[in-house]
Amino acid sequence: MTAADDAGGTTIRVFLVDDQQMVRGGFRMLVDSQPDLEVVGEAGDGAEALERLSVTRADVVLMDVRMPRMDGVEATRRLAERPDAPRVLVLTTFDLDEYAFAAIRAGAAAFLLKDAGPEELLGAIRTVHAGDSVVAPSTTRRLLEQFAAVLPDPASASAPTAPADDRLAPLTEREREVLALVGRGLSNTEIAAELVVAETTVKTHVGRLLAKTGSRDRVQLVVLAYETGLARTT
Repeated sequence: MTAADDAGGTTIRVFLVDDQQMVRGGFRMLVDSQPDLEVVGEAGDGAEALERLSVTRADVVLMDVRMPRMDGVEATRRLAERPDAPRVLVLTTFDLDEYAFAAIRAGAAAFLLKDAGPEELLGAIRTVHAGDSVVAPSTTRRLLEQFAAVLPDPASASAPTAPADDRLAPLTEREREVLALVGRGLSNTEIAAELVVAETTVKTHVGRLLAKTGSRDRVQLVVLAYETGLARTT
């Protein structure tokens, strides 16, 4: 039993996955310095992470993407299939990293650059644990723009019957507007300013978007906005 269990679940249990021991050591020192966070385990690759997480309770997994044996994308995909799976925060060296995009589509709740500041990383862990997602506007936009060309184009001849269009069918016009702005990486506060509505109204729209589209979190909404053409590059 970990200290987190003794604390009645008040401590956020963090699991580290990175093939560089020094990187894991740095993350461990940072995470364990916080009274509400605790590192409950670590692994050097995706396969080892899956093994250890089958017997270790964790709330948030800090997941590197490029690792031997099994990379972070496949590990994230397999974790997402488990009941009560921990939330995965992908850590990437480059913000134009195709692996990060793939990991998000595989079920990651967030991605963050490895050179992010300590407060940014700690804040991301807490945000992800709270059930939200970390979608940095600049890095998300550049990351998805890199792959916009391979996503379905609604202007194509097959678009009217494309499955991507079907996912938008239940949405109101305003919900589509909000989804497009989420796809651009805007926060609820920024969307509220853009649409001149209250932030609580935006939160309600986002909640309905999640329910209607069957999306797990905000990151999946971003991907959906690009896949359906609501958020396209210019």
